[in-house]
Amino acid sequence: MLYDIYEMQRSMLAGASAMADYTAGLLQNPANPFAYLGGGAVVGSALEVFAHASAPRGKPAFGLDSTVIDGRTIPVREEIVLRRPFGQLKRFVREGVESGPKLLIVAPMSGHYATLLRGTVERMLPVADVYITDWRDAKRVPLADGRFDLDDYIDYLIAYLEAIGPGANMLAVCQPSVPCYAAVALMSADGHPCLPRTLTMMGGPIDTREAPTAVNTLATERPYAWFEQNVIATVPSSYAGAGRKVYPGFLQLAGFMSMNLGNHMNSHWEMFKHLVQGDGEGADTTKDFYEEYRSVCDMTAEFYLQTIDLVFQRHALPNGTMTHRGRPVDPAAITDVGLLAIEGERDDISGLGQTRSALTLATALPDGKKRYFMAPGAGHYGIFNGSKWRNTIAPIVEEWIAANA
Repeated sequence: MLYDIYEMQRSMLAGASAMADYTAGLLQNPANPFAYLGGGAVVGSALEVFAHASAPRGKPAFGLDSTVIDGRTIPVREEIVLRRPFGQLKRFVREGVESGPKLLIVAPMSGHYATLLRGTVERMLPVADVYITDWRDAKRVPLADGRFDLDDYIDYLIAYLEAIGPGANMLAVCQPSVPCYAAVALMSADGHPCLPRTLTMMGGPIDTREAPTAVNTLATERPYAWFEQNVIATVPSSYAGAGRKVYPGFLQLAGFMSMNLGNHMNSHWEMFKHLVQGDGEGADTTKDFYEEYRSVCDMTAEFYLQTIDLVFQRHALPNGTMTHRGRPVDPAAITDVGLLAIEGERDDISGLGQTRSALTLATALPDGKKRYFMAPGAGHYGIFNGSKWRNTIAPIVEEWIAANA
């Protein structure tokens, strides 16, 4: 029922968005004499903001067609290295360039597509052979392809590292810090030949008891059964994954938007003012961000519920009770992987100390193999995107990878 109501509302808004966009175009067209009447620009700008906010969205493209290396523009193309039902391993091939460390960027499976990390990939392309986990929207995965939970997530990561080959480095952004850490612990215990040389964790919920945020509180103030009964929906028949139980992306987006409602309203007000003043560049910056931010996808119910249970409610990894298919996940098995923990001073998703705890848990890892960095003034999004990421954080990641080469 929840999904059906959402689909009905989405269809109605799609029509309203198209009409608003058309009307805004008329009111802002220099050839239209009514565009010069009082209030024409204001009404047109308001309609354009509404049209953008309510427009339906699909999976965005990375759009990274080139990079610059040593002053030369190098063409870049996307290549699928390994395809699985719930995600594919994508490589950004730099034509004619084979140098640079292999880097697997693990995108969060948290309601957004991997393209949310476009800026992360773009910054690392000049210095690394970049791969990324390109997760699929669960509502588009047929029931016949089976389940996907946290154990499967870890299996996928190990399979992706095997496809890349020995000597890779791994960078986990937010949510995947836990499964990436677990995969490294398991591979370390096995002496796996494709064990990554480094694991960088950025704003990850390794131990959510440290400086709890609103996200942590939401996940702990209600019992597990509440989430099972209230936020899980069934994919309707209009999608390939019809009948699959999912945590809908639109619920995740609504939660994130409500956490910072004032900021989001202010951003749209600023976009409106830019449009009225004719500052298309300023408005386009806001549009580009929300174009990506509002492009959401569903997670399988079993993955979402297992994450709520193990990561946020039982704190299984720091408590030493996490298992993978019945096998204990032991951080003490990590003895030869460079661990880098990065946190943002103003992160309102993963509080200070939550990621850093990964270094403490690895009791057998020498101190020289551990590093911590707190990015001053950076919020959650700013850890992996924007000027702080490009100019301050990425160079530290580069240095750490080089130090453990």
